[in-house]
Amino acid sequence: MSFCCGASMIGTKGTLKHIRTHIHNVPILFCPVCHRVEVHHLVENEYEILAEYAHADGASDVDFQDYVDGLAENELFENCVNDESEDPLDVVRSQIDMALDLLMVASKLEDEDWTAQLKKRLQMLSQRQTRLLQKNKVRRAG
Repeated sequence: MSFCCGASMIGTKGTLKHIRTHIHNVPILFCPVCHRVEVHHLVENEYEILAEYAHADGASDVDFQDYVDGLAENELFENCVNDESEDPLDVVRSQIDMALDLLMVASKLEDEDWTAQLKKRLQMLSQRQTRLLQKNKVRRAG
């Protein structure tokens, strides 16, 4: 499981840009709090090699899946708490639950820095949850 700013990152596939080359279907991890993106550690070396070769060849677009095989999606994302296919509201709620659990631990350990970080994270997640709830309300009304 990968963490960023204390939130567990979501496993998905995305498009990354390396200089002027877009590389599609790259297994990535995405932070729902700060929106940081990183290449999945199991394919990081393959991504770097493909990115360098594609750029050297002057390719504007390449598909990661065309060059790297044998990677089962279920294996790549088996240790992720959430994945892209889930409802965004469920993902945020899951992240809030985990942050609250961690907040209890941080409080018991009397770790003020960690407690402050978790409270900040919970505030951001709460704002995200509010936006998603408003978006859902607009969809149902329309």
